[in-house]
Amino acid sequence: MDQLVLLRIVCLVIGYVFGMFQTAYILGRSKGIDIREHGSGNAGTTNAMRILGKKAGLIVFLGDLLKSLLALLLVGFLFGESHPEAVYLLKVWTFAGVVLGHDYPFYMNFKGGKGVAVMAGFVFGFHWTMIPTGILLFFIPYLTTKYVSLGSLLLYLGLFIQLVIEGKAGMFGVSDAMLIEIIVIQGFLTAMAWFRHRANIGRLLSGTERKTYLIKRNSEQLDLDKK
Repeated sequence: MDQLVLLRIVCLVIGYVFGMFQTAYILGRSKGIDIREHGSGNAGTTNAMRILGKKAGLIVFLGDLLKSLLALLLVGFLFGESHPEAVYLLKVWTFAGVVLGHDYPFYMNFKGGKGVAVMAGFVFGFHWTMIPTGILLFFIPYLTTKYVSLGSLLLYLGLFIQLVIEGKAGMFGVSDAMLIEIIVIQGFLTAMAWFRHRANIGRLLSGTERKTYLIKRNSEQLDLDKK
């Protein structure tokens, strides 16, 4: 087997293992609930914030960001010197594994999150130019509308477009074949994120999407301390 083919598989597995660390699910269990049985049923940052409160939501966000970032940093450390021409390709394969592990963890019957907070880890771990763009793409729509889903969708789509433009400009130093592979994988992950948000898209279009607040209490939050 070609060494680079084997490394793709290794990076995918590394990503999946990191992705399976389900912060929202673990935090919910520590408080005596299965987060997937409340609110939207999603094991992610937004649902954790709505159900468990802002502090819990922040913990989940940071946990999911870090697992994605650490996976990318690990792959860069392991293979950056030996395969500098392919490190960005290997990072994309790693991120694909993180998303799959986060969205479809086998020990949770493949019912996890939607791959948004892990995208924040990709923003910080793939290429520095994506950091300011990622922050603006998410927070401007969210702070304007209070719709996390809108910011999440624009984050994935906008960063995919940026990846294509920067890749075509030669910023990643990969071959044309590797660049096409990077674009295809990230395009698939973007399409998957939009697909997993299809119910949110429907509610956004109908004006019934739920808003999420960082300051005031969300109406769905559970009073776990009273139980």
